[in-house]
Amino acid sequence: MSEVTVTSHGSDSAGEYHAHVAEERAIGRLTWVMRGGVRIAEHTLVPPEIGRRGVAAQLVEALVADARAQGFLIDPACSYVEAAFRRHPEWNDLRA
Repeated sequence: MSEVTVTSHGSDSAGEYHAHVAEERAIGRLTWVMRGGVRIAEHTLVPPEIGRRGVAAQLVEALVADARAQGFLIDPACSYVEAAFRRHPEWNDLRA
């Protein structure tokens, strides 16, 4: 499996997580906006050329790790993030 590095970009009100796959130009993204202490996960986008490598899952895991570290809740408005929350009931304490 290729190495994936996830970075966070944005402000207090909106941002994105970017997934960089080693030796690839395409970038996976998870976009969010913050409203009332809740980070709303809006879209998860992974281009086909870096798909099927667990990139989307790693983007969501970065969001969840930040929620635990920074103390915000997550509204999984994005269908992929919602499905990830269903697969991981241990994240239910982070759901808005």
